[in-house]
Amino acid sequence: MPRSNFHNRAQEFRERLGERVIVADGAMGTMLYSKGVFINRCYDELNVVQPSLVKSIHEEYVKAGAEILETNTYGANRGRLAGYGLADKVVAINQAGVELAREAAGEKAFVAGSMGPLGARVEPLGTVSVSEAKEIFGEQARALVEAGVDLLILETFSDIVELRAAVEAAREAAGEDAVIVAEVTIDDYGRLPTGMSTEDFTRALNEMPADVIGCNCSVGPKVMLETIEKMVKAAAKPLSAMPNAGLPVRVEGRNMYLCSPEYMSQYARRLLWAGVKIIGGCCGTTPAHIREIVSEVRSLQPAHRPVEVEIKEEEAKAKALPKLPMAEKSGLGAKLAAGKFVAFVEILPPRGTDAAKEIAGARLCAEHGIDCINVPDGPRASARMSAQVTCRLIQEQAGIEAVLHFCCRDRNILGIQSELLGAQALGIRNLICITGDPPRMGTYPGATAVFDVDSIGLVNIVNNLNQGLDIGGNPIGSQTSLLIGVGANPGALNLDEEVRRFEQKVKAGAEYVVTQPVFDVTLLENFLRRIEAFRLPLIAGIWPLTSYRNAEFMVNELRVPVPEAFLERMRRAGNREAARAEGVAIAQEMVRQVRPMVQGVQISAPFGRYELAIRVAEAIGPR
Repeated sequence: MPRSNFHNRAQEFRERLGERVIVADGAMGTMLYSKGVFINRCYDELNVVQPSLVKSIHEEYVKAGAEILETNTYGANRGRLAGYGLADKVVAINQAGVELAREAAGEKAFVAGSMGPLGARVEPLGTVSVSEAKEIFGEQARALVEAGVDLLILETFSDIVELRAAVEAAREAAGEDAVIVAEVTIDDYGRLPTGMSTEDFTRALNEMPADVIGCNCSVGPKVMLETIEKMVKAAAKPLSAMPNAGLPVRVEGRNMYLCSPEYMSQYARRLLWAGVKIIGGCCGTTPAHIREIVSEVRSLQPAHRPVEVEIKEEEAKAKALPKLPMAEKSGLGAKLAAGKFVAFVEILPPRGTDAAKEIAGARLCAEHGIDCINVPDGPRASARMSAQVTCRLIQEQAGIEAVLHFCCRDRNILGIQSELLGAQALGIRNLICITGDPPRMGTYPGATAVFDVDSIGLVNIVNNLNQGLDIGGNPIGSQTSLLIGVGANPGALNLDEEVRRFEQKVKAGAEYVVTQPVFDVTLLENFLRRIEAFRLPLIAGIWPLTSYRNAEFMVNELRVPVPEAFLERMRRAGNREAARAEGVAIAQEMVRQVRPMVQGVQISAPFGRYELAIRVAEAIGPR
């Protein structure tokens, strides 16, 4: 790529980074080793002696969905190449590495020039001076930039002094336009091998002229997640994370990494929750790992693909019908508009075709003053009866209003509009618009997810239909009257991003919000302060815990903060009945604490125990 395009690609990368998470590729060395290249070879030299092999690995990562390809130049600096008698080949090897990655990337991925440490200690710990280090790093950076990379990734540095020299040299060589990612490697405790703490090295990275900072390699995804969660509190720049697939184990003479693609993708999800903006893999990760990570990223942050229709805003406004007031849409809408406190109970659709138990549970709730039954849409990516059909059965046979979860996972934008119109025709008026759990969380991990839009895009679609328009702004002959609810997580690790997305949902047309389970009132209070400027009627999620294991699941799998005092109470419960009673007691306490702050509660009925939810609702008191 000509140097003249360097500025444009850097700008494009920055814009993409500002919009969503970008997925990088995985290990090059691991893949070369798996294809029979001995570990005593100079892997960087393969760019010129076995270029087709290197290119084929890049192509595998592109097929897996990687959006950043790192060049096979991690050790292609003069210091490391000298050990193989290749010190005079710096330019040739780096240039070939860029060309191979560019050919594989095409228009589908950015090409990042990979730069690693010198392989020798820099002063004061070693004999290489800082000026010598900067000269060596500058030489490689110039070669990569002149060959046409889109950005530079400086990775696996264990010494902050050496990394600072590398970043400064790269910035001088590449110019102010260049995007530079600076990553360190950490030990089992989240420190640099030199002993520097997470907080200290994060502050040091903040001061360097890099655009993105983060971690790569290290001991595996668990420690990296814990470290990133600490870094996010001190970081002043976007974060990246590229963990190893665990530590290598010697199996029949070969180094094997035992973290499966599924295991890595679970941690990818948590790293995304923590707030990373670039995610990929290091040693041991393969295209299979990246494919799962891409799926995870797409489920949490779907790509906003342009719809092939021409929309003229003025014409659309002229054709739009006035939206119905909230109070006229449904019984729930009327109660929320009037400021009344409401109570939902969550009932899952049946796994088969018989909804008798669910209808009986809804009828029991109605008899005890519950306002609505909240019906999830394929929760935890499970195959159940249609949530829409379940809502219809509950409204018809139990005599209580239903709230339909509507997720984007299983429908393209055509199916979304069709089913929303169908919900209106069936008399279902209340929605909660969600993105949906990825298929890999369920019993059919190989199922294909759609995710044409996320929950924000879904709110826009519903808002259009409520004005009698399709997604292209074309009149549909009538209008829907769907009450638009959305989700929010007051305990999100990256609260800034959660608040930003919530504001977007409000601007798109959301009318009320239901939160994830709340166990820590201080988190809810903080969230309410953050959204004061665009506050909607808020319904707090309440979950009666059933066991200590259930509490651990909330913390470790759903990433819902549960105070240590509540965990200890569940731990001390002597048997199942005692644990359930304690869980109900905790949930009742939460209801009483949040009642003055919110306009309702949504109470889960764990494992179909509707009587537990009703007991929790007793804490609401007179309404």
